[in-house]
Amino acid sequence: MAYIGSNVKRREDVPLLRGIGKYVGDIRRPGMVHAAVLRSTRAHARLVAIDTAAALELPGVVGVLTVADMPGLKTIPMRTGQLPGLERSQQTPIATDRVRYVGEPVAVVVARDRYVAEDALELVEVVYEDLPAVIDARTSMGPEAPRLHDAVPGNEPAGFQVETGDVKRALSECDLIIEQTFETNRHAAVPLETRGLVAEYDESRAMLTVWGPTKMTHTNWRILSELSGLPQSAIHFIEPAVGGGFGARGEFYPEDFLIPFAAMHFRVPVCWIEDRSEHLKSTNHSRQQSYRVRLGLRNDGAIAAMDADILFDMGGYTRTHGGVPIVSSSAMLQGPLRIPNYRCQIHCVLTNKTPVGTYRSPGRYEANFVRERLLDMASHRLGLDPAELRRRNMIRPEEMPYDLGRNPYHYNVYDSGDLPGQLDAALRHMDYEELQRRCAAARAEGRAMGVGIGCFVETSGIGPWEYARVEVGNNGNVVLYCGINSVGQGIATALSQIVADEMCVSIDDVRVVHGDTAKVPYGNGSNASRSTVMGGSAAVGACRKVKDKLMRLASAELEIDAGDLELADGRISARGTPERSLDFAALARLALPGPALARGFAPGISEEDFFATDKRPFPYGVHVAVVEVDRETGIVEILDYLVMEDVGRKINPMIVEGQMAGGLAQGIGGALLEEFVFDQDGQPQATSFMDYLMPTAMDVPRGQLISTEEFPSPHNPLGVKGAGEGGITAAGAALANAVSNALGVEVTRLPLKPGYVLELMDAAEKH
Repeated sequence: MAYIGSNVKRREDVPLLRGIGKYVGDIRRPGMVHAAVLRSTRAHARLVAIDTAAALELPGVVGVLTVADMPGLKTIPMRTGQLPGLERSQQTPIATDRVRYVGEPVAVVVARDRYVAEDALELVEVVYEDLPAVIDARTSMGPEAPRLHDAVPGNEPAGFQVETGDVKRALSECDLIIEQTFETNRHAAVPLETRGLVAEYDESRAMLTVWGPTKMTHTNWRILSELSGLPQSAIHFIEPAVGGGFGARGEFYPEDFLIPFAAMHFRVPVCWIEDRSEHLKSTNHSRQQSYRVRLGLRNDGAIAAMDADILFDMGGYTRTHGGVPIVSSSAMLQGPLRIPNYRCQIHCVLTNKTPVGTYRSPGRYEANFVRERLLDMASHRLGLDPAELRRRNMIRPEEMPYDLGRNPYHYNVYDSGDLPGQLDAALRHMDYEELQRRCAAARAEGRAMGVGIGCFVETSGIGPWEYARVEVGNNGNVVLYCGINSVGQGIATALSQIVADEMCVSIDDVRVVHGDTAKVPYGNGSNASRSTVMGGSAAVGACRKVKDKLMRLASAELEIDAGDLELADGRISARGTPERSLDFAALARLALPGPALARGFAPGISEEDFFATDKRPFPYGVHVAVVEVDRETGIVEILDYLVMEDVGRKINPMIVEGQMAGGLAQGIGGALLEEFVFDQDGQPQATSFMDYLMPTAMDVPRGQLISTEEFPSPHNPLGVKGAGEGGITAAGAALANAVSNALGVEVTRLPLKPGYVLELMDAAEKH
């Protein structure tokens, strides 16, 4: 059978369903002790003194670590999004002379169990000298704001501008200019499993082994080597099962240095698992951006120019993702539209809040909300249907590939697709005109019912390279070693399908190995919807090299020209005489050193490949939301929801649908509920699920999820486009437009909490 395109059940779920999967919390090592991290209770303060004496006297305490135990401490480097200037605000793994957000590590207690470690935390005395905290990005840029990093005047470590065309001239010639400010809420990935690590140092072998759920195994391997001074050959990273990633696990966090350091310092295995309060305070936040945008149009609806200024609230430090979210916002604010004149000015700003990083569809979720709201505002002013305004300005299929213009930090050429065709297909599926009539009739009856559209183009499959090695084992099975990681996305299943088809074997005869630096020497991890695009393409290349060697081995043994051989069902046969054949197990025996060297072949059947590209595929699609707002409470109920996305080619349709469903749930949470709020002193107000509201089954509808594959990407041998983010990326946009349509108001910020919705209704009534 052809496995690609089939709903093969996820192979990685079997051990989890049987209860034999191992998460980091299941790792047990002989003599293992436990760590707890003392975190700053101040948003901004000098560290005057840390007294650990009382904690050290507590029975069961192994030791306490502070910066004094870590001479020569380096800052954690950026792995991507390296905007010039951001290096001036990078974070050390533990506070040195100052703390800059509540939750920053100040000390690490190691004890026989977590209970003793937590008790010891309370005995560590820290003397702070409080400094003024700044929590608003615009205020942080002001002349009176305290300087958070001595090397960063004005608290703006980086900024840049993107510009194509002549924006000033184009705006001066427009018939209509929409000028508006927008705010997107600070929220984050909140995976079911919090972060954790187990580290063990074997002094006899001079080998440090680290178990930890990370989607960037090889990157973190390199960074730990740089920070610890150990060569990479002396560090072994092992990826256990992971309870969700969504961007948050792509970092090298302070604890990723502190726990291995503790294991080496005390010469005992150390386990650390963060609790939920720690997670909400110290794991990456994301999304918080402030926009000032002008959109210029002609009376016929043609967009002439867009001019935007964006403040990116980075929190207290630059983390390893650098400026990725804001780079993406600047690049994708134009979305599916033809905008001949475009300018975007970016300001990266420091505040005394938890540092930020990426979260599923970083930067694009925010930019889509802003652009799609502007389109609806413009359509109202021009008397056009929101869908019609989009049609008039969408990039046409005959214009593909389409270059959005120069962005120094982002590849900006759309590869393939029919953007207006996808919009029309989505509207036909939802019977858009009938929906509009129903909503209008409901509003006439006093009910606040509305429909909203959110169109998007996503970026995916980010390079620059990925690694794969394919081997044929002694029993004839095929093993793929790949630098991709699993974060629950079903990648082992998808890669098995690709290899099984390419090698013409049963999927049961394919094994995938990943996340182990002792077995896979190179890798760029799983992020930016790249796993299938890059890992799958590298696997194809390695498979083809292996097939070539198998053919040459079989040709020599059977004394038949390779052109007269064929591969099927795990064996190579002579065309027309299938009885003259060799299966993979027999070929593996021929590749053993003795027979292989005798025939002039290198021993073994193992080939590696690097798939490298500087081009990205761009999936695209449409969200359509139907909502009803309770005028008394301001609560938004989702009546129906459609996500339609073209993913180029589906390796496993069931996995694609699962990605869309999960993304939609997260998008609804971010649009309606989730928000990190800080008081004026920088104290976080959402440190438990009592305050940080997550969507439940009551909030998430049974969405209509449709993935298409009409326009394969020309940039990889599989034609695939990443499918991990389409379900979330336009959720804020579609829901904001639907609420605006239902109430006759203009939403300008997220989330759509009841208080804000009531505020909008009150303002509308006064006008």
